[in-house]
Amino acid sequence: MSINRVNISGNLTRDPELRATAGGTQVLSFGVAVNDRRKNPQTGDWEDYPNFVDCTMFGTRAEAVSRYLSKGTKVAIEGKLRYSSWERDGQRRSKLEVIVDEIEFMSRGSQGGQGGYSQNGGNSYGGGYAPAPAPQAAPAPVQAPPVVDVYDEDIPF
Repeated sequence: MSINRVNISGNLTRDPELRATAGGTQVLSFGVAVNDRRKNPQTGDWEDYPNFVDCTMFGTRAEAVSRYLSKGTKVAIEGKLRYSSWERDGQRRSKLEVIVDEIEFMSRGSQGGQGGYSQNGGNSYGGGYAPAPAPQAAPAPVQAPPVVDVYDEDIPF
């Protein structure tokens, strides 16, 4: 048995492209930039390095979601990896993409509001934060846990 699950969050690198298959299935394609944090060996500073991930969403939800996405939108995505290969102009090409099962809007630019759509049905409002009700009495202060910096080279595996 194997597991093929992916969770990423980042910003759209381009406006999404909505098209339909010959059979009428809606296909939404977009890219997401996901940062990787590494230490610069010359300066010793931590720097963000972008990874660009192609994402594809299918079905009636793809069309609905396309109306709310644009370049720069911050999203959280859950899905699975799919490898594709083909030949073009005599050259072999391939790509690894994320097939989106769930998408959560973490920002929608000037359109306001947050929320998400699930590919497998219904809205996913894990990130659709409603304002918290005003407290009736002042809550007791909560002591924050100590901050610990953990970096990739600190992890033993």
